[in-house]
Amino acid sequence: MDQQKYPILSRINTPHDLKQLPESELEDLCAELRCYIIEQTASNPGHLGSSLGTIELTVAIHYVFDTPDDKLVWDVGHQAYAHKILTGRKDAFVNNRKFNGISGFPRMSESEYDSFGVGHSSTSISAILGMATAAKLSGNDLRHHIAVIGDGSMTGGEAFEGLNNAGITNANVLVILNDNGMAIDKNVGALHNYFTTITTSNQYNKLKDKIWNILTFKGKNQKARNVIQSAQKAIKGGLLKDSNMFASMGFRYFGPVDGHNVVFMVKVLKGLKNIQGAKILHCVTTKGKGLKQAEEKQTLYHAPGLFDAHTGNIISPALTPDIIEKYQKVFGTTLVELATQNDKIVGITPAMASGCSMDIMMKHFPTRTFDVGIAEQHAVTFSAGLAADGYIPFCNIYSSFLQRAYDQIIHDVALQKLHVIFCIDRAGLVGEDGATHHGCFDLAYLRCIPNMIVAAPMNEPELRNMMYTAVHTPAPFAIRYPRGKGMGCPWKNTPFNLIPIGQSQCLKEGEKIAVLGIGHITNNVVKAAEILSQQGIEIGIYNMRFVKPLDYEAIDHICHTYSTIITIENGCVIGGLGSAVAEYMCQKHYSNPLHIMGIPDTFIQQGTIDQLHALCHIDTPSIVNIVTELYK
Repeated sequence: MDQQKYPILSRINTPHDLKQLPESELEDLCAELRCYIIEQTASNPGHLGSSLGTIELTVAIHYVFDTPDDKLVWDVGHQAYAHKILTGRKDAFVNNRKFNGISGFPRMSESEYDSFGVGHSSTSISAILGMATAAKLSGNDLRHHIAVIGDGSMTGGEAFEGLNNAGITNANVLVILNDNGMAIDKNVGALHNYFTTITTSNQYNKLKDKIWNILTFKGKNQKARNVIQSAQKAIKGGLLKDSNMFASMGFRYFGPVDGHNVVFMVKVLKGLKNIQGAKILHCVTTKGKGLKQAEEKQTLYHAPGLFDAHTGNIISPALTPDIIEKYQKVFGTTLVELATQNDKIVGITPAMASGCSMDIMMKHFPTRTFDVGIAEQHAVTFSAGLAADGYIPFCNIYSSFLQRAYDQIIHDVALQKLHVIFCIDRAGLVGEDGATHHGCFDLAYLRCIPNMIVAAPMNEPELRNMMYTAVHTPAPFAIRYPRGKGMGCPWKNTPFNLIPIGQSQCLKEGEKIAVLGIGHITNNVVKAAEILSQQGIEIGIYNMRFVKPLDYEAIDHICHTYSTIITIENGCVIGGLGSAVAEYMCQKHYSNPLHIMGIPDTFIQQGTIDQLHALCHIDTPSIVNIVTELYK
């Protein structure tokens, strides 16, 4: 690290070093942290906006509390870059989110300062309450427990479950609400309106200022506690008329405070450190703080990709006439076409409107598109309710996040045979977000559910036609597709065609070996076949399209025609396409050797898609290698 450019940060390797600084240098340290994060994420993309918004808060927490003895849990983990840099990973931050580098999210195995691994929202309060309870059971009542929750995570049901439980305990827990008004897209819902009402109340803020002036005045701790207790009663009984949600759940509520005033935050946290029990501190921050473009375009700069560290401008790839669109764009555009034809079609997303391209439908049909916030369970049952009254909901959720609504898929949709269409984005390996975001398990966890149709397109036109087929198939229907670009196949304004449910497609006849693929990864088989043909090896290729119902007739034909069978999927090897084929072959007493290629039974780290495909041996060279070995 350049000591001239970062004279303070270069001296900070642990929170112990941070504590040696006088409070007068904390503001300059925050400026250096902000500059360093911008500099590094400009060339090594990551979650920029959220981390820029929590720099002062992070410095204050580590300055006041004794981490890692005091436990700190970051919800989601988007906000934790400054935390990583201050806790021994400053130099390693250059490899953030890279293959064999550090994770983009807190991870217990990476550092003792990462008290709990995160990546999905709304888990921090439950986790920190568990730690606080464990400390009490162990007789360690002096340890502090802090959860930082923000980026829309408070809208998740588990956050309320944690609050509800914590409020009736005497656990020493501090929940810090990082209120930046955003998730990835702008926050929605009644809770967001509630926070806005509190933060804009003139009466409340005048009273709050008086409270904090007393709280942070040295030598007045007892007076501070007395005033705070009186103020709580006054607020609850008067100004907010018993409507303070957190107070009614058993928490002592403090704030809102300016989350970007680091010296004041230090004083606030020192005061709260002396108050026992369940507390919540409401901090108002700005997502993208310190980078003009990130403050003005908060959704875009949540994870902006490459940008110029000096100007802040995003570096766009050179446009070419044959630019290949992402599957997300194909989904969003096709949904609008289908919704134009059928006014019963509606769209649902849990706070991922721009990420999954549901925002395209929002622009065309704002009254028929619903962003329900970070609440996957609600999104699925809300969709089921719409379907129960005759609508056709397209419920678009990232694969990794759909796991959080598994009971709702089974109980509220499949059991009742409701016509909900799940468009499962980010299926398979997703790249630099790592283990918490890989969509490895959807084929396996959906295939075992009765009444479900589970499909995966090989390319853009097939995604369009699967969506069209799903509209005309009154059953629970799941379509999974990967993050990123398609194959460049013509798809815009092409006619729709029904795909027979459970029918595969033979792409190429061959001899000895047949390879059965599901979804986009089948394109790797096609590429491998071209290489193998040059070696005189001709393989059969089958695009299975559906993992449920499976094309049994095709498998019968394959088992009678080919001596060896290979299956490949961008999903876990246990329970997916390979398992389905193996089950059927066992049932029919076929003895053909079967080789299952997919994501192994382990959690996969972060890296580029190509690196991870190679790691899991589902890339084109791996297919060539296994076919060559088996062909001997």
